[in-house]
Amino acid sequence: MTSIFETALGDDFARLHPMLQRRFGVSLDSGEACIGRGVMSEIRRGPWWTVPFLQIGRLRNILVPDVGTDVPFRIDNHPYLDPFGRETVTFVREYDIGGRRRRFDATMILVEGRVVDYLGTHQHLAVDLDLAVDDEGGLMLTSGAQRFYEGPIAFRFPMLFSGRAHLRERFDDELGLFRIDLEVRNDRFGFLFGYRGTFACDWVAASDAPDDVKPVRHELRT
Repeated sequence: MTSIFETALGDDFARLHPMLQRRFGVSLDSGEACIGRGVMSEIRRGPWWTVPFLQIGRLRNILVPDVGTDVPFRIDNHPYLDPFGRETVTFVREYDIGGRRRRFDATMILVEGRVVDYLGTHQHLAVDLDLAVDDEGGLMLTSGAQRFYEGPIAFRFPMLFSGRAHLRERFDDELGLFRIDLEVRNDRFGFLFGYRGTFACDWVAASDAPDDVKPVRHELRT
């Protein structure tokens, strides 16, 4: 079984830089997980009125309200089968900002050939992801439609009250490091949150994910 990213990208997966192919090839079939450690050179946010929005997201590890430079961080990518039998890959980022520990929790699955990203500790938000490969072999990711799930409540989350993520990840051959650059923008109000940094990866054997990077609750609805 190929990774969820290889399936979603199809033939374009081969256009990724070889190190990105390995990183986004993590799967139960490959038997590999990826643990990245590095430094965010900058974490920034939008104007003052974005802070309440970001603070609400912080409660369920969906957004980070802090800003900083040279911020140590870690990202855990572990494949596992969720309780519904779906292969899932964790994308849990943890930051140390001025002695405060912050986390951004995400878990990704494949649904009918597309990647769906569940955000937060309880998978409240399901977000469609559009993936593409740029001319330098980097991965471009853009978030699309978002759906909110909580108990019997389910609705399409209006983009007026949310943000659209634009992420680029590539491998810097000169430094021997991965580079990541993210911006989250509201379609009407503009920039909300972003970061950029570099990191190195350790590859470890994988057949499951540690409990501390799995969501508290798994959501069946996509």
